[in-house]
Amino acid sequence: MSTTTAAAFIADTHTGLPIPADPVFASVADERRHRKQRLAAAMRLFGKAGYAEGISGHISVRDPEDLDTFWVNPFGVSFNRVRVADLIRVDAAGRVVDGTGKVNPSAFTIHSKIHERPEANAIAHGHTVHARALGALERLLEPYDQESAAFYQDQVLYGDYEGPAIKIEHGEDIADRLGAKRAMLLRHHGLITVGGSLEEAVHWFFTYESCAQVQLLALAAGRPVPMSHQQALLARDGFGDQQLGRYSFQIMWDEITAEQPDLLDE
Repeated sequence: MSTTTAAAFIADTHTGLPIPADPVFASVADERRHRKQRLAAAMRLFGKAGYAEGISGHISVRDPEDLDTFWVNPFGVSFNRVRVADLIRVDAAGRVVDGTGKVNPSAFTIHSKIHERPEANAIAHGHTVHARALGALERLLEPYDQESAAFYQDQVLYGDYEGPAIKIEHGEDIADRLGAKRAMLLRHHGLITVGGSLEEAVHWFFTYESCAQVQLLALAAGRPVPMSHQQALLARDGFGDQQLGRYSFQIMWDEITAEQPDLLDE
C-alpha cells in the first residue's frame, strides 16, 4: 500500500537540522488516509512500548475535513492489534460516524473537549508507569536534561481526582486547566500530550514518559542539578521544536511499518 511522501524541501526549524517539511496532499481523502495511517501506527508503537493498561489509553487526531470530528482507537481493541480499518470517527456529540467499533467514554470525555482548541489537532493519553509515579509525587518534569526541557514552562499538573473521566464536566475541566500547554500530568491517573499533528503529540508522549523515568532515577540516586532558566530555554528551542517532534515520529513510523505492515490494512 502506498503512503504519502513528505515534501522534498527543508523545514525552517530552530535546530538547523535537515528536517523535511510537512507533506503536501493532492486531496482531503489523501490527507485523511495519511492521518489514519499515522494513528494506527501510533497505537502499535504504544503497544510495543508497553503503554497498554487494560482498556485504558487512547490517541486521537482531528479529521482534516469535518473539523468537529476526530479519529480514535475503538474501545476494547488492543494497541497491538489496531489497524487502519479498526479506527472510528467520533463527532462532538459522542456518536460514531465512521467505523463499526464503540467509543471509549473516557476517550470522548477527554479528547472532545481538548479538540475544541483549534490548534489541538492530536491528543495522546495513557496510564504509563513513570508518568503515574511522577504524578503520585505531585511533581512535574524538571529540566534535568535536554529532552525534559521540551516541556519547560509548557506543562501543567492536574491534582484533582473524581474517579474515571467519564463525565463531560470532567473533560471540560481538564481542557480548561490544560489551556495552551503541550502536556498535562494527572495525579492518580496518567499523562496527556497535545500537538498540532498526530506525529507531534505522540512524540511528546514518548519523550515525557522517558523523561519521567530519568527524573525518578535521578531523584532516587541523589540530588540532581537542573538547568538554569536560560539553559532550559535554549534547550526548549531545540528539543521542543514542533518540526523536530514530527520528524522524530517519522523515524518510529518507518520502524513500525516495516515490522508490522498489517497495521495499514484498510
